[in-house]
Amino acid sequence: MSLIPSFFGNRRSNNVFDPFSLDLWDPLKDFPVSTRSPETSAFVDARIDWRETPEAHVFKADVPGLKKEEVKVQVEDDRVLQISGERNVEKEDKNDTWHRLERSSGKFMRRFRLPENVKMGQVKASMENGVLTVTVPKMEVKKPDVKAIDISG
Repeated sequence: MSLIPSFFGNRRSNNVFDPFSLDLWDPLKDFPVSTRSPETSAFVDARIDWRETPEAHVFKADVPGLKKEEVKVQVEDDRVLQISGERNVEKEDKNDTWHRLERSSGKFMRRFRLPENVKMGQVKASMENGVLTVTVPKMEVKKPDVKAIDISG
């Protein structure tokens, strides 16, 4: 007897409810319309933080398992920062038995419109421990010269 109602689907072969499993029921799993294209399905929701400091805009992207050669950082003339990359599928051995296949593969791309106060020619990127950091320096804002005026009278 299964402890999982049939409307949750037959996701487990042994039909035993596992409260610690991360398998979640997806009501739209078999829905025919998809907003994601197959070539960008892997990291379409790549997690990227964007913070602004007094000196720069700093982007941090989680790209675990990717080498720096598999990630591209580009800047377009109209102040658009593009971060993209691709993780290839591992080769399958016909003799292997797969129990879970959760790691994604494919392409990802994220684009950000930068504000007008950035130095587009001085963008720097580095990668360490699966985290890509892109630093876009800001232009120095000149403070207007303020001159006190004596009031006569």
